[in-house]
Order: sequence, then structure tokens, then C-alpha cells
Amino acid sequence: MEAIRRRTVGVIIFALAILWLKKFHGRNRRQRRWCLLDRIPGQIRNMNELVGMSDEACKDMLRMDRTAFSRLCILLQDLGGLRNSKYVNVQEKVAIFLSILTHHTKNRSIKFQFKRSGQTVSKHFHSVLQSVLKLHSIFLVQPEPVPDDSEDPKWQNFKGCLGALDETYIDVHVPTVDQARYRNRKGQTSVNVLGVCDMNMRFMYVLSGWERRGQLQILGCSVMQFLALTD
Repeated sequence: MEAIRRRTVGVIIFALAILWLKKFHGRNRRQRRWCLLDRIPGQIRNMNELVGMSDEACKDMLRMDRTAFSRLCILLQDLGGLRNSKYVNVQEKVAIFLSILTHHTKNRSIKFQFKRSGQTVSKHFHSVLQSVLKLHSIFLVQPEPVPDDSEDPKWQNFKGCLGALDETYIDVHVPTVDQARYRNRKGQTSVNVLGVCDMNMRFMYVLSGWERRGQLQILGCSVMQFLALTD
């Protein structure tokens, strides 16, 4: 009789523990779900402030007006293969991408502004980047020499030239073992990027990845790459 009583008490205690665990986990799921839903008004409000209010606000934040932003989204969607995901549409992906590029904003600041996780920001930044790279033939113009009858005071003495080139340093994050090679004279880790523009300041050629090299070395490398491609 005593054994039966003990077994019954044990079953009751076990059943009560199971009910408590179910109630506790169910409440946590509801709280997490509410946190996700609570972000949606802020996400909609942020996108409306960026591209829905005025061209001036859009230019200040994304460096282009709303018409240019819409055209860019269409290009990336139709030709670059960019698609809406389950929770983030194409417009918000492109806005995240442009906000990082135009203001050199960190992941932590962007995730706070767009009410997204850092993983989501990083994932969609790289997806937009891949779509942009697919459209290099559209975004990078074909080189045309300066005409002989050019009257532009900046270019009339450079007839037959394709454009102007210059280099700049862009900050990067590299592994600790490689930081010494990428350390510039200001103490920052960066790569040396060579860019070539035409008469209308449109990029025709970009070479990146060099660490602390001179302009002549980078130019020589670009010439060798061009000769290798044309062989």
C-alpha cells in the first residue's frame, strides 16, 4: 500500500512539472514573437523616412533621389537577380547597402537604424553586392578617347586620352598576421585602390587589393593584367 501511494505521488509531481514547463516555454515563445512583431512599425517608418517623404531626404541618406533609387532597385531585381526574401524586400536591401557605402556606417549602427539583426544586415549587404557585380557592364562605361575637337579646358590638351587615373586608400579589416603589410603611414589597415574615370567622371576601370604600393607599381600591374586579357 505504501509503495502504491509513493508511486502515485511521483506521477502527480511529474505531471505538474510537465505542465509548468509547457506553460513557461509557451510564454517565452509568445514574448519572442511579440518582440519580432514590435519591430515592424519601426522598420516601416524608417523606410518611409528614407525613400517615401522627399527627394532631399533620400539624397541626404542614400546619395540619390527617389527616382534613381527606384531605377536601381528595378535593375538589380530584373538583371542582377536580387529577390525579395521572406522578411526583407528589395528596396530595404538596397537601402541597407547604400547606407553602409555612402556613410561608411558600421554594422551595429545599421542594425539599430533598420531594426534588423547584424546577421541580417551582413547577409543582405552581400546579396546586393553580388547583384551589383553582375551589372558591371552597365555601371562601368566603355572607354572613349578625348576627341580632337574637344573645347573642354580640362581635357583639350589630352586629345586621344581615355581618362584620368588616381589612387586612394580604403580602410579594410584583415587577419592579424597580415596587418603589418596593410598598415599605411597613418597607422590604419587599408588597401590601395586605383581608379580611372572618363571626361564625365564615370568609372571605367578599378583595381583594388594592393597593400602600401606606389602608383607606378599598381599601374604596371594593371597594364600587365590588360595585356594578359587581350592575348
